[in-house]
Amino acid sequence: MLRSLAPTLPDRTPRRSFAGWLTMAAAGLLLGGCAGTMQQASTPPPSPITATATRPEPAPRMTSTGKFKVALLLPLSGRARDIGMSMQEAAELAIFDGAGRDVAIMPIDSGDSPGRAVAAVYRAVENGAVIILGPLFGNSAAAAAEAARESRIEMVSFSNDDAIAQPGVYPMGLGVHSQVRRVAEYALSKGIRRFAAFTPASTYGEQATQALREAVTPHGGTFVAAERFRFAGGNLSGNAGRVVEAVTKGTDTTAVLLPVAGPELSAATRALDITAPDAKKPQFVGTGVWDTPDITSEESLVGAWFAAPDPARRAAFERKYEAVHGKPPHRLATLAYDAVTMAAKLARARPGGDFSATALTNPAGFSGLDGPFRFRADGRVERALAVLEIGDESLRVIDPAPTSFDRPAF
Repeated sequence: MLRSLAPTLPDRTPRRSFAGWLTMAAAGLLLGGCAGTMQQASTPPPSPITATATRPEPAPRMTSTGKFKVALLLPLSGRARDIGMSMQEAAELAIFDGAGRDVAIMPIDSGDSPGRAVAAVYRAVENGAVIILGPLFGNSAAAAAEAARESRIEMVSFSNDDAIAQPGVYPMGLGVHSQVRRVAEYALSKGIRRFAAFTPASTYGEQATQALREAVTPHGGTFVAAERFRFAGGNLSGNAGRVVEAVTKGTDTTAVLLPVAGPELSAATRALDITAPDAKKPQFVGTGVWDTPDITSEESLVGAWFAAPDPARRAAFERKYEAVHGKPPHRLATLAYDAVTMAAKLARARPGGDFSATALTNPAGFSGLDGPFRFRADGRVERALAVLEIGDESLRVIDPAPTSFDRPAF
């Protein structure tokens, strides 16, 4: 017999009585450990599967109380443990808010390495999971995708890397393409026809630049500049001068995409500072990475636009989470809540549930704290996003998110 491909995970003692019920500790299905005792080095990569290898028979797909088993692959140990724990707690709230009538979650530690994520997939399958939610990191999701395909189980990752999307593997994170396309669509609707990109020299930056090109050129927009920069040791290096030159040339407004946050964003805006009194100022546009509490402290971004989920939709969830746990949720926690709610809807799709690719790619999509979303047949997610404007002290929605997919959503 082939040995188990997943590490043995320690039982987790519930932190509070209702949370223990929510995650089925009583049913013995709580597979994720939160004590952080598993070290990456002690978990060897999973052995390759051969045609002659025999695997253990999977456990039943439903609990003794008739609920479908949903695997929740999260980094419950390692460098992202706090994010994983916040996402698990959000999933528990989804169970408490009604999803628990139809599904039972099985948290499994996917650690912070691809090997751990692959092992977690096999553990989920062996324990009867009907669908896999997670893992979080793009490289882990890419590695786990092969194991999920081999096991003939659909996987909805929390990653925002569109590059891993494929039939059967659905990254539901806030991908850069949908955000850039949404804010570009809004800028075009306001008469802006000149666009530039000043992006980090990374895969994310390349994806953002390509998304901007694809969004504006078919609709009468002109791409006037695209420059990359590097940021290290508090210093930014890159040819910001070419972007400034493009912005100040002519009299029309140029929208400049800056898909970065934090110190990197501050350095980029300083590099693009245009001090000439008569020069045309750029219209800065960004992505959901700007959706942070301190973004309004960036004086140079007052009046800037970015695409993101409407904050009002998740406000009640954030209040409830903080009341239960005494701290605000991580920004990614809503993904876990929405994924579990989606799984419960699939469980009710027909007698016996429907967790197939056909059900996941239903054109009507799903409703979530981060707004409506749906998956395409190629695995990419489409989201109905709002456009927000940065003010002196607050954010305001200047173009609400579509409430459904009756109109195109990016």
